[in-house]
Amino acid sequence: MSIIYPWYKLGYVIPHLATDMDAYQFYRIAPEGMMLVTPCLNFQGHSLEAVEAVLPTFWERAELLVKKKVDRIALSGVPVASFLGRTRMQALLAEARERTGLPCDTDLEAHIAALTHLGANKIALATRWGEATVSRLTGYLAEAGIEVIGCQSRPMSFAENKASTPEGDHALALELGRQVMRETPDAQALLMPGGLWYAIHAVPMLEAEFGKPVLLNIISTTWAALHSARDRILHRPDPRWSKLLAGV
Repeated sequence: MSIIYPWYKLGYVIPHLATDMDAYQFYRIAPEGMMLVTPCLNFQGHSLEAVEAVLPTFWERAELLVKKKVDRIALSGVPVASFLGRTRMQALLAEARERTGLPCDTDLEAHIAALTHLGANKIALATRWGEATVSRLTGYLAEAGIEVIGCQSRPMSFAENKASTPEGDHALALELGRQVMRETPDAQALLMPGGLWYAIHAVPMLEAEFGKPVLLNIISTTWAALHSARDRILHRPDPRWSKLLAGV
């Protein structure tokens, strides 16, 4: 295996028309030689109808990723999985594995795998989403045996989430993360989902302050890929970015 070429390609189907924060944060935490391949969808809102509208395009993107010879396919977007529900999401992933011959995952299933690995079944949640999305998410997690014992949300519209600034995102991650962790000291981990949320620099700060793992979409999905790669790993991730990745 050559060290001058990417040793691992993660296919990451982004729900939004363009990617910026996903890739920026991935390349902060991923080890050297790990590549992100990011075809996009055009997700238009948090609803089952919006999810249904992009599913045909997902299959086209999966075919593209096979041609790109990725090692794994992950569908980004916690709301996508939340509105589909766990039964349907797992069926879709099984179909994707059969069609592509590749391991297939989604951010939310990666979160569940990571929390299970950490032994965390009581968690705190911080989001920028409204009650409808949060309710779907907590129900999905409950099906996996994970209880949300505290939640802080700052509901923002779909357009507002897309237009947020890195400075505002970072400050909000610290504000909501601190608030919910202070309110729920029994939480075993903090989950802050949202691919558009620029919160990567808040993670080590919150982990140092509260001593608990903090998970973002890109952290859990990258961990899941590395966890599956095992003996193929040429470089380890920088442990300063998260407790979860420090254990790879």
